[in-house]
Parts: sequence; C-alpha cells; structure tokens
Amino acid sequence: MTSNPFQSGYRRIWWGLVVRGALGVVLGVFIIWRPLDSVAAFALVIALWALLSGIAEIVHSFDLRPVLEHWWLMLLSGVISMGFGIAALYYYPGLSLTFAIVWTAWWLFATGFFAIYEAILERRSQMPWGWTLTWGILALATGILCLVSPPATLAAIMSVIAAFAIVSGGVLLYGAYKLSSFKSEFVAGLQTPGTR
Repeated sequence: MTSNPFQSGYRRIWWGLVVRGALGVVLGVFIIWRPLDSVAAFALVIALWALLSGIAEIVHSFDLRPVLEHWWLMLLSGVISMGFGIAALYYYPGLSLTFAIVWTAWWLFATGFFAIYEAILERRSQMPWGWTLTWGILALATGILCLVSPPATLAAIMSVIAAFAIVSGGVLLYGAYKLSSFKSEFVAGLQTPGTR
C-alpha cells in the first residue's frame, strides 16, 4: 500500500519529463530543419509549447505539493502559461508573433539600460567602464532593430528557440533517465534493508 503513491507520483513525473523533453527536441529540430517555411507555424509552436508546458507544470505542482512548501508558485506559473497558450491559439498567429518580438525588444532594452547605468557607476568608482557602456548601447540599438525589422527578429528568435528547445529537451530526458535510475536504487534499497 505504501508504494502505491510513490509509484503513481513517479510515473506521472517521469512521463511529464519524457513528454516535455521529447517535445522540446522534436520542436527544436523541426525549426532548424525548416526555418523559413512558415512563420505561422512558429506562432503555433509558441502557443502549443505554452499550453502543454503549462499543463505539465500544473500536474507537477500537485505531485510536489506534499514535499514543496511553495508548490503554488509552480501552479500559478502553469496556469499563466496555459492561459497564454489558449489566448495565443484564439488570436492565432498575431498574439504569439507580437509577443515574441515585443518580449525580445523589452529584454534588450532592459539589458541596455542596466548596462549603461552600471557603466555610469563604474566610471564614478574609477573602474574600467568602456566595454559595459558599449554593451549597453549595443543592446539598446538591437532592441530598436527588433521593433523596426520584425522578420529579422523572428528569424533570430527561431534560431535561439530551436537551440533552447533541443538543449532543454535533452536536459529533461536526462532528468527522466536519472529519475529512473534513482527509482531502481530506491526500490532495491527497500527490498534489501538488512544488507547494510
């Protein structure tokens, strides 16, 4: 009876890792294989990724509730991700593409402003500040370029997302493998308690 909740929780977590990992690798390879085939397909990938990732996070949050004090943060993150995925499918493809461009530009602007502020502080402290200022200006210029040239931004984002999807998918699959190894060792330890 005591191994039932363990087995059930293990199966859900393992399958969640495997499905998300395989999906990440497949999506990353697909984006690299056909990068300019359809920007609309890219928007669909964003929407489906957000939806499926949100569902997986919601399931994981309930699995981790007994052992994780702030499990509700994972639940909230999953609900937001799933909500965005549903909205992106409803307003397809505009919401996904607009979100991708605006988010990238915002990130570059924030990076640029923080770098420039850091360069000012470094100059006041009589530290080397030239490279930090250059990085900040370059980030701001790239952010403006993102808003001015959406097609180039989308192509760059697709490349980054493809790389991220493959790497994160591989990490999740490795996590599933390690979880499987841990389960085998845990079960073997339960079966032979007197060997120590």
